[in-house]
Amino acid sequence: MRTVLRVLALFAGAYAASTVPLAAADYPTRPVQLVVGLAAGGSTDGVARILADWLSRSLGHRVVIENRPGMGGNLGAQSVIKAPPDGHTLLFMGPNNAIATSLYKRLPFDFLRGTEAVGGVMRLTNIMLVPPSLPVKSVQGFIDYAKANPGKLSMASTGVGTSTHLSGELFKVMTKTDIVHVPYRGSAPALPDLMTGKVHVLFGNLTGAMELVDAGRLRGLAVTSAKRWASLPDMPTIAETVPGYEADVWYGVVAPKGTPPDVVARLNQAINAGLADPDVRTRFEQAGGLPMPMSSAEFSKMIVDETEKWRKVVEFAGVSID
Repeated sequence: MRTVLRVLALFAGAYAASTVPLAAADYPTRPVQLVVGLAAGGSTDGVARILADWLSRSLGHRVVIENRPGMGGNLGAQSVIKAPPDGHTLLFMGPNNAIATSLYKRLPFDFLRGTEAVGGVMRLTNIMLVPPSLPVKSVQGFIDYAKANPGKLSMASTGVGTSTHLSGELFKVMTKTDIVHVPYRGSAPALPDLMTGKVHVLFGNLTGAMELVDAGRLRGLAVTSAKRWASLPDMPTIAETVPGYEADVWYGVVAPKGTPPDVVARLNQAINAGLADPDVRTRFEQAGGLPMPMSSAEFSKMIVDETEKWRKVVEFAGVSID
């Protein structure tokens, strides 16, 4: 009888071992989908592909980009939240996902409760741009001019709820200025109107904008990062005039809630190793950004903090999408 019991115990142990969640040592067992909630060919997609290339080599299985644009990135987020929590479906996220939590009033999911933070990837900055015809040459000069002309200045953005829009709304909150928002369908139609003075300010993406600044077609007043940007050491920050102002663009990776902790740890380790790789760092810098290595816990806190920060800005701006 004791022999039979021992045999049964061995079978029970073997069965239990076969039913435990996927261990990091076995992960991944097939290609990994990295979902990007924005269209292919954009800056977000480009950064995601740099990361996917590194992870494919690091994890030993292909990491495939799947673009699922729509609803400001929400369609992609929803697909990942509903996916099996086994680490084979991940979301490449940015501030649009933190903004969407309060901007969209009827989301069919809770982003914070439905995801597991994996790690940070890259940080970029926006730049405060004005036309050369506007008689201001500093952030303080712009604030003074706006207060002397309430409601007469207009602020372009690349769309309602984008980082370029809410970077400007945060500026309006903190400086108590009255500037009219004019949304465009991307930077391509916004920049010509800014250059000709049809609109008066844009908190635009650094990449591409500096060519126009260097050519004298736009004037860059300051960057939106908390500290001066490494590639523009002589360009002041808005925070030097408006203490506490910060509106970076950032990217990271999240997984569906319930993904095993050791799989999350394996992914975090692989991402951070990539961010330390000289070739990956160079490619990120060429894209205008800086690597943003973080632990999963640090990135989780960042997502929570950014979500709350933009909730306040969205409420002040009175914008919503039903």
